[in-house]
Amino acid sequence: MTADAAPSTPVPGRISPRKRPLADRIPVVSHLRNSIGLQRAMLIVGLALTGLFVLTAVFAPLLAPYSWAQQSVNGHDFGTQQPPNATNLLGTTVSGFDVLSRVIWGAQTALLVIVCAIVFSIFLGIFIGLVSGYFGGWLDRILVVIADAIYAFPSLLLAIVMSIVISHGQSKLWGGILAAAISITVVFVPQYFRVVRAEVVRVKAEPFVESARVIGVPTARILVRHVLRNSTRSIPVIMTLNASEAVLTLAGLGFLGFGIEATAAAEWGYDLSRSVADVTSGIWWTAIPPGVAIVLVVLGITLVGESLNDLSDPRLRRRRRAAGVAPAPEVVVVDVPESGEVAVPYATDAEERSS
Repeated sequence: MTADAAPSTPVPGRISPRKRPLADRIPVVSHLRNSIGLQRAMLIVGLALTGLFVLTAVFAPLLAPYSWAQQSVNGHDFGTQQPPNATNLLGTTVSGFDVLSRVIWGAQTALLVIVCAIVFSIFLGIFIGLVSGYFGGWLDRILVVIADAIYAFPSLLLAIVMSIVISHGQSKLWGGILAAAISITVVFVPQYFRVVRAEVVRVKAEPFVESARVIGVPTARILVRHVLRNSTRSIPVIMTLNASEAVLTLAGLGFLGFGIEATAAAEWGYDLSRSVADVTSGIWWTAIPPGVAIVLVVLGITLVGESLNDLSDPRLRRRRRAAGVAPAPEVVVVDVPESGEVAVPYATDAEERSS
């Protein structure tokens, strides 16, 4: 027998798990496949609303009838606070902007802020949590105190302060987006830091990490290859929950006058603040569309986040059995001497084995 063929030789009693299908390794798809009943309905509704929001933001230039700051068409002014009509399907604002166009363009602004804020928060929060949890010591204590101090401040108040410091309250499109994203990042970093640090403290005590240290694996490789890969399981859930909070924080900044200028980009919070006086006068069309947009986006993202959080609970399998739905068994290959390989299902979760 050659050396190349040795690794493939069956070993009596050896159990080798088969590689899971790709659909079971994609976070949202795998959760959707494992969901049932109300959980599946919540996840589907959340995905539908979130997908509609993303598509609206991406194709805003094609969907919006006018620009976000356009006040006339073919030499004819829209007028201010005009009710819904053939030219302006949802009416016009107190500044003479088309309501429908600003709602559609506002989705693009919200999506850009969400992406920037989450990307900044993930990289900074994961890096700090990884270093703090792995090395510990005085650095860990200092970072924990700083994170707790930031987390103790009201998030919106902290975002307002950071917005004033970064952009002096208002700015142009990308300046305002980056200012809002960085303001939200300061609020989100302690959340990622806490979660990643707690996982790193647990993972670094595992035998495979100790073995990597003993055989002389470089620290950077241990951090990235062994510790980080096993410490980010909860990140997708936190991302979805933070995305909805980012929309609310952005709307709060715009409502209080610390967001993006109306002529630089459309922003739902700013439009709501300008329509407060209209509501008392019976002008409903300037307030309801941006308000409904905020509610639907936050609802959709929150439903996705809560569903993922629930489906990540290993007790889901027990609920599936109680509901009469048999969970999909995981198949392993058992090398049996003189009889070939036999595929048998077994429970990979410690709770299932104990039950």
